Amino acid sequence: MANSSTGGPQRRNSVKAPLIFSAVLALIAGIATMIFATGGAEQELRFDLGLIAVGIAFIASLLVSSLLLMTEKPNPEHLSQGSGVHRSSAKIPGGAGNVGKPTPPATDQDDSPRPADPTA
Repeated sequence: MANSSTGGPQRRNSVKAPLIFSAVLALIAGIATMIFATGGAEQELRFDLGLIAVGIAFIASLLVSSLLLMTEKPNPEHLSQGSGVHRSSAKIPGGAGNVGKPTPPATDQDDSPRPADPTA
């Protein structure tokens, strides 16, 4: 089994659970649509509308569940450390890591000797 960036075993996201969830939801939507679209007990079941509802419900629920699985996956720790352009803002002087810290006292940058006044 592969190891994750933290050193522990990597957990694999299976596609079986979202597929089963989507199939069950699609069947419920298809059966409900076939029954409610008939318009009464004397009418025939609307298999065409039921199949359309099955397809739409399956695709929509599979899309939503896969997006939820992708957002749950955390980023590896090594992605937040870098150099140059991809540096962590906490390590930049004056960056986000310095918010709330006291600033050092300002010193006079211009300590160079000044030329004598020629009019004196």
